[in-house]
Amino acid sequence: MGNKGTFIIKVDHCQNETWQGRVIWADENKTDYFRSTLELIQMIDGAIKNGQMSSKREGTA
Repeated sequence: MGNKGTFIIKVDHCQNETWQGRVIWADENKTDYFRSTLELIQMIDGAIKNGQMSSKREGTA
């Protein structure tokens, strides 16, 4: 299993029965945006397992 991490989650909207917003990986000072709760969980899971947080979309910071 990978390392643990600290994540700050900001939910901007709730649309189509799911959350949209941004997640900040505090340990790495990286921010990315998510379009659904599932995408958020996948991003956090990837950051913990692989040491990198990235969404499937291109062009996000």
